[in-house]
Amino acid sequence: MILEASEVFKTYQGVNKKLTVLDNINFHVERGEILAIVGPSGSGKTTLLGLCAGLDNPSSGILKLDNESISAMSENEKAEIRNKKVGFIFQNFQLLPTLSALENVMIPLELQGRSKGARAKAIALLERVGLGDRLNHYPSQLSGGEQQRVSLARAFSNDPEILFADEPTGNLDEETGEIVEHLLFELNKEKQTTLIIVTHDLELANKTDRIIRLKGGKIVSDQSIKSEARS
Repeated sequence: MILEASEVFKTYQGVNKKLTVLDNINFHVERGEILAIVGPSGSGKTTLLGLCAGLDNPSSGILKLDNESISAMSENEKAEIRNKKVGFIFQNFQLLPTLSALENVMIPLELQGRSKGARAKAIALLERVGLGDRLNHYPSQLSGGEQQRVSLARAFSNDPEILFADEPTGNLDEETGEIVEHLLFELNKEKQTTLIIVTHDLELANKTDRIIRLKGGKIVSDQSIKSEARS
């Protein structure tokens, strides 16, 4: 088991009442599993993903990543475990605009103190996602699909044990989304990474090993399915 959520709640204090975004979430993820989290807008999908990745803290409950309780860690401790074990792909790419594609992919390696060989590894990853001729381009010079492929390369650059993807094809047209989807599953298979995807795309979700459905902040179903992504 690489990830476990036990009695996780996330609440926010509104003007007149408390808003419960996640309500008693319980699930676990096995190492190497590909999991999709689906549900309508406002169901708590992205909030849950952020909690699991250590980007935010639950209001109560326990979240364990690789048997370590991230919900009890300091911000510095969480940053360290993210740097060592976690990759993240954002819907809006989150590339640093003042850095080239190559420099963006090198960031996680440099944060790990792995400067030696970082450039060569980043180049290899960008070539792997079809951007070998875009190494020195800045995000503003790249299309949305190209930016997401840079994001993919960056997410895999530190050899994460678990990769979180928040609507990885949500801002892309259908054809470009299919390219990114194919690369995501292919790279994940090569690297043997645990993968958790938040998506509205049921076709994408049905290519995973398992689907968790959220509604109103609660898990309403947890279904294992046949994985087409690994066939």
